[in-house]
Amino acid sequence: MRTLRLASGHSVPVLGQGTWNMGESAARKAEEVRALQLGLDLGMSLIDTAEMYADGGAEDVVAEAVAGRREQAYLVSKAYPHNATRTGLVQACERSLRRLRTDYLDLYLLHWRGDVPLDETLEAFAVLHKSGKIRAFGVSNFDRADMEEALTLPDGAAVAANQVLYNVRRRGIEWNLLPWCRQHNIAVMAYSPLESARSEQQHLFDHPLLQKLAMAHGATPAQIALAWVLRQDGVIAIPKAASPAHVRANRAAHDLQLSPDELAAIDQAFPPPHRATPLAML
Repeated sequence: MRTLRLASGHSVPVLGQGTWNMGESAARKAEEVRALQLGLDLGMSLIDTAEMYADGGAEDVVAEAVAGRREQAYLVSKAYPHNATRTGLVQACERSLRRLRTDYLDLYLLHWRGDVPLDETLEAFAVLHKSGKIRAFGVSNFDRADMEEALTLPDGAAVAANQVLYNVRRRGIEWNLLPWCRQHNIAVMAYSPLESARSEQQHLFDHPLLQKLAMAHGATPAQIALAWVLRQDGVIAIPKAASPAHVRANRAAHDLQLSPDELAAIDQAFPPPHRATPLAML
């Protein structure tokens, strides 16, 4: 598994595991836990979750998955923006730690920007870091202007990652956000690298080019789309997989190599941005 070294000094796999929509059904919980455990076995040790997902239910699923093997996992969680005050962020982190049944997070993110002043949130992150409750911190759904502002603030230089929507159909970050993050050694975590809604995924996977490339590689269109994301420097993909078969398929995508001609064909079918566009969010 290829890794990416964060500004915090930690190396993480470029292919992790998302948990959006996990923890919403007691009937599916056991399979979700098994899927995450298999991902750990296959080297996908970065697991991303959030207090928002199933009102903490996803964090509970993650806790079961990493029980007895916490040191093998790199745990990422995210806080609601309304909890991102000096005291509120500390309390939100402590609640997440209790649900995850651990005493520290490897990376803690602000889920999106809200009304709390950014310098106050970064100060709270720094307090959590100093106390040992988090090992690194970052943001999510920040555009370039937000990132530039963060870097001017006292604790902004420690921002290790920005988690944003990115896939072969949603390439807006390539115009100025992705290059900026690379320049400043800030990892980009691609959420929904295979789209999110089932209808959107099906529309993507039915594309003739992805189907053609899949046949050529003995793969699936989803694996081609994921391999495309993974070939980007400075990017970590965090697809959700709630079944062991899906986990294995995602892991296999890591090993696919797309040729320059194939990448050029993808650029023609899914053009890169030609101007700045508002940051896409889900």
